[in-house]
Amino acid sequence: MAKTPKPKTKAHAGKRVSEDQYYLNIAREVAARSTCLRRKFGAVIVKSKQIISTGYCGAPRGTANCSDIGACLRNQLGAKKGEHYEWCRSVHGEANAIIHASRFDMMGATLYLIGLEASTGQIVPDAEPCRMCKRMIINAGIDRVIIQLANDKVRTVQVEEWMKSNLGEYKKVKGKLVPVKPEGY
Repeated sequence: MAKTPKPKTKAHAGKRVSEDQYYLNIAREVAARSTCLRRKFGAVIVKSKQIISTGYCGAPRGTANCSDIGACLRNQLGAKKGEHYEWCRSVHGEANAIIHASRFDMMGATLYLIGLEASTGQIVPDAEPCRMCKRMIINAGIDRVIIQLANDKVRTVQVEEWMKSNLGEYKKVKGKLVPVKPEGY
């Protein structure tokens, strides 16, 4: 009896996808559920090789999504990246993943994140959590954030570095912490 040859895919070519890429691939699928018209972010929280939680961008439960309304206020008002998130209806993917998990489970975990442009599906080349999500990641006890960048590049952030730098929100001037005014305000 003749054997049917197996198709030559990456998995069968002897190359196994890395653990980080595995979770980033899952984050991409999670992002596909996003209802944001601007950017689709997907987040996966993992601890001890176990998925703890996932989250994607979308309006609060029971309220209309931007994809249902057909409009994005941030786009309409010309908000720049990193500015005026208060105009956004969406709960971010990172925040949704954190909301759906217990802090005990997240202590020491890794958050995997990918952002996709809603209009093109292309990876957001300089993706990173917003200031509010960074604060939630710190309080959740997450240790690392691994972000998918364009061209198959990945950036790993040690959350402790955000803490040491006060999230870039303060700088030392003559030994005292002084607030740094965000752009656009």
